[in-house]
Amino acid sequence: MSTTSHTTPLRSMPAWAVLQRRLFDEIEDARRLFVERYTNQDGSLRGIAAFEDRDGVDDLYEPFFNWPAFYLLGGPDAALIDAKRHWEGVTAQLSAAGMLTDEYENGYDWFHQGESMLLFLGICAADPADERFAERARRFAALYTDPRHGNYDAERNIIRAPHNGALGPRSGLEDGDPRPYSAALAEMLPYGLPVQGIDGIAQWDDLADPSNAHRMADEMQRRAAGDVAVNLAATSLVTNAWLYDGNDRAAAWVTHYVDGWISRAAANSGLLPDNVAPDGTVGGLQGGRWWGGHYGWAWPHGLHSVGMSALIGALNAALIADDDRPLDMVRTMLDVVLDHGVRGSVDATTYSLRDEWRSRFGEASADEGLLVPYRHGADGWFDFGPLQLDLPTWLWWWTRSDADRARLDRAIDGLPAAADLVGEFRDKEEAGHEAGWIRFLGGELPDYPERALAMALGQVARRVALMRADGDDPDGAHLHFWQRVNPVVTEVLSQLITGTPQVLYNGGLPFSAVDYFDDDLGRPGLPRDVAALVDRLESDAIGVRLVNTSTTRTGRVRIRAGRFSRARIASATVIGEGEDGYPGPSGAYAGIRTAPSTRTIDCPDGRLTVELAPAHAAELTLTLTRTQSAPHHRTDEGTS
Repeated sequence: MSTTSHTTPLRSMPAWAVLQRRLFDEIEDARRLFVERYTNQDGSLRGIAAFEDRDGVDDLYEPFFNWPAFYLLGGPDAALIDAKRHWEGVTAQLSAAGMLTDEYENGYDWFHQGESMLLFLGICAADPADERFAERARRFAALYTDPRHGNYDAERNIIRAPHNGALGPRSGLEDGDPRPYSAALAEMLPYGLPVQGIDGIAQWDDLADPSNAHRMADEMQRRAAGDVAVNLAATSLVTNAWLYDGNDRAAAWVTHYVDGWISRAAANSGLLPDNVAPDGTVGGLQGGRWWGGHYGWAWPHGLHSVGMSALIGALNAALIADDDRPLDMVRTMLDVVLDHGVRGSVDATTYSLRDEWRSRFGEASADEGLLVPYRHGADGWFDFGPLQLDLPTWLWWWTRSDADRARLDRAIDGLPAAADLVGEFRDKEEAGHEAGWIRFLGGELPDYPERALAMALGQVARRVALMRADGDDPDGAHLHFWQRVNPVVTEVLSQLITGTPQVLYNGGLPFSAVDYFDDDLGRPGLPRDVAALVDRLESDAIGVRLVNTSTTRTGRVRIRAGRFSRARIASATVIGEGEDGYPGPSGAYAGIRTAPSTRTIDCPDGRLTVELAPAHAAELTLTLTRTQSAPHHRTDEGTS
């Protein structure tokens, strides 16, 4: 293994490094408060009411979704131990409530199942040597690859229902007779009619008629059969199992299933349809229309759900086949909505998620920017809002191509000119600061690390304040409250430390550009005093700065490229002053520094260990190459 101690003594400690290490400490203190306040000894959550329908499983897993990521970044062992304990406690809790069978959700849509699975997928990546979770990973994947479970129709290459899971394809959207979908459901008003084209139901107020409310519910129930685009997120479950052992059956299932959707998109001028009837025909239950499926283009979120699932499926297929062509599904839909964009302000739009963007933009909500259509229905494209940046960001991050970067820059350039790219907001996806990060990587926002870390510290403080005031919060008893107060903030840490966007929230795998390993403790993540900053991402090179913030302890950190070993470090260029630049045992600087020098180190096993003396820094450029072996979970840190 290649090792270097070619580092530079610090005359002053970089602010970003001090803030980063402070953020680790504050997150852990706040995380322990969350555990004490809202969880039981067995890991379950306190005060759960009975479930009334198929919904709600995701809400119990989501408060912990990024705890494994925090551990992988360098959080303490307790973060992973607690993540496992809470997964098992919540799983037992949901099983007792009748919501799970054999530890897996009975059957629901993958927009929400993907949210449920983030914690599980994170645990698998954080500790793939844990055979309990490895066995679960294989068993859960078999729900789709094994025809005996009934979820997958191999002949037609479809998942058989929008609601699917441990009980196989579930009929409709509810058990028994569907409840009327009436105008009294005020929280659903912004999303409009779930099904378009029903005689006598042309607008929301028509649902005030009880007979129309029953007819709408019946039609929603009838059309909830066959495959829908959001089922593409189910590929993460199967890809996760494949990462353990390279199972050919799992790989073939993912590539074949995604290929089916690629073919349907090709037959629709490249734009991904959102529904396939049980007989395998696009639009078979939607009057021949390519739109109208459950959680599809017309209702409720359009691009938000369809784009997210398509990107997740495309990334998984690209990982397995080492072929990025599946990403064209996402490129096309982004180009279509960008080409249909209009200029306008968030305040003036009727966008269904307007309030969320108001909280992001603040006063800039009144300023003009690019608004793209999120949904498509009988009257064409509608529901215009700012383009969510996770989709073009992940697309560019994966390929690092000039064309995908131009698409991303086009989206960022469409933001209101006065929008704060490091705005003090946080949603449950714990994302939304992609623009500032991308501008930093491009050299246009050099103070992003300091500002973003300070903002993240403020987020932790806000979560703690909400926890301490939970008795006075009207939402304190709501299932979503735990998501609001989860104090583990990983978006900025993931960006700066591993050079990676926040995980795709509806079921994305936990990829990374760079991984770290604490050589002294023998575990993943940064050593306790070391801070890291990825300041450059290119197709074949990554720039990394390392700082040992301790004035008394040496830090040894091992670096590898990309989780799952899709790429490897071929060599590293290190800029430093070497050992001669350190003041020595007297502890006093003599005021004489050696000139910085550059060394190139070959990394034949794809790893580089950097030894950082107290108060020393290293500046690295990692040159990457593709691995010859298939991507995999790293059950042995000694393998590449």
